[in-house]
Amino acid sequence: MAAVAAVRPFEGEDRHVALAGRLRAVRAATLALLEGLTPEDCMMQSMAEASPVKWHVGHVSWFFETFLLETGEPGFRPFHPRFRELFNSYYVGVGARQPRGWRGLLSRPALQEVLDYQHAVQQRLLALLGRGGLPAQALDLIELGINHEQQHQELIVTDLKHHFWHNPLRPAWRGSPAAPAENAAPAGFVAFDGGLCEIGHAGPSFAFDNERPRHRVWIAPFELAARPVSNAEFLAFIDDGGYRRPELWLSDGWDERCRQGWEAPLYWWRDDGPWHSYTVAGDAPLDPAAPVCHVSHYEADAYARWAGARLPTEAEWEVAAAATAPGPADDFAEGGGFHPRRPGAGRLAGLWGGVWEWTQSAYLPYPGFEVAPGAVGEYNGKFMINQMVLRGGSCATPRSHIRASYRNFFGPAARWQFSGLRLARK
Repeated sequence: MAAVAAVRPFEGEDRHVALAGRLRAVRAATLALLEGLTPEDCMMQSMAEASPVKWHVGHVSWFFETFLLETGEPGFRPFHPRFRELFNSYYVGVGARQPRGWRGLLSRPALQEVLDYQHAVQQRLLALLGRGGLPAQALDLIELGINHEQQHQELIVTDLKHHFWHNPLRPAWRGSPAAPAENAAPAGFVAFDGGLCEIGHAGPSFAFDNERPRHRVWIAPFELAARPVSNAEFLAFIDDGGYRRPELWLSDGWDERCRQGWEAPLYWWRDDGPWHSYTVAGDAPLDPAAPVCHVSHYEADAYARWAGARLPTEAEWEVAAAATAPGPADDFAEGGGFHPRRPGAGRLAGLWGGVWEWTQSAYLPYPGFEVAPGAVGEYNGKFMINQMVLRGGSCATPRSHIRASYRNFFGPAARWQFSGLRLARK
C-alpha cells in the first residue's frame, strides 16, 4: 500500500537498537496470528485477492531477504533460491512471480519450512543490525519492511475470515469479540469551517510515500457525522429497497451489484429470522449499534445518497482527524476481537479503528509525489488508478501503524476488508 520515506526518529546506533526491538515485536505479533491454526488452514485461498497465511508469512520475510540481506549482508546466500520467485508479490523489477491466484496451490514448502525461513531471515537481519553502521537508506528500508509486515498482519485476518466464510461449518478461529458497550454513540454531525488547509505527512517520523508531500488544499465548510453508520441504519436502507433501486447507485456499482447478487453486506445472513453476521468467533447476532462493516465503496456511496448525504473527501476526513490522535480505548488489533464494536463516547466517535471509512476520493498522487527509485518504488505508485481511499484503520489494524495522514486504498467493489462509512454533508 505504499513505499519509502525519510524516517529518522533515532540516529546512529540508537536507531539500530530501536529497529531491532520493533522488528522482534512485530514478528511476534505476526506469529501470534497463527495460534490455533492448522497447516491446512494456512494454505487456503478463497479468491485471487486473498492470499494463504503461509504465503503472507513467507512474503514478509522475502521482503527483508530481497531488499536488505541480498544487498547488505556480507557473503549473502539465499535461504532457498526459488523462494525469490515463490514469495514475490508484484515486484516486476525483482523478477518472476508465482501468479497471485495460484498461491493456494503451494502445498510445498510445508508450513514448518516457511516458519524456518522467516526465523532464519529474522536472525540474519538482527545480526546485521547488531553489527551497526548501516547507512540511513538501509535503516529506512527496514522501517518500511516493519510497516509492510503490519499491513500483512491485517491481511492475514481479513483473508482468513474470507477463507473460513466459505466453509459450511462457519468455524470459529478466535475467541468471542468484546461485549458491546451498553450505550451507542449518539448520532448527529460535527461542523468544520474548512478554508485553506494542509494535509499529508510532515516531520521525521515514518510515513509511506503516498502520504507525502504535505500540501495545501481548499476545503469548503462541511459537516462530518459524529459516528460511523450503524448496522441498524444500514438495515433501514435494505428494508427500503436500497439494493433494488438503481437510481441510488453509480452505474458501475449497480452493474457489480447485479453481477454479484448483493442483497446485504458481506458475511450477513439470516434464515427466516433476525440477521446474523459471520465473525472470527463464528456466527453471531447482528449488533444493531455496531458500525456496518464489509461494504464496498459502491454500497457506501449508495447508502450515503439514500440518506441524503455523501461520503467525505479524504482531505475533509484528515482535517477532521488531525486534532484527535488514536488512543488506547480505540478499536484496534491489540484488542484481539477482530470484529468492530460499538464506538465509545467522543466528538467523532469511532474515528480510529473499528472500520476503515470509505471516502469519495480516488487514490491519486499528491502534487509533487515522486516514485522511489528501484524495484521498491513499485510498492505504491503504480497502483494509483482505479482505487478509492479509505481512512482511519480497523479492528485488525495495529495501533502503532495508523495516523491521520495514512491512506489505505482498495478497488470500489472490495468487501472483504473491514470497511464501513461515515457520512458527510454540505
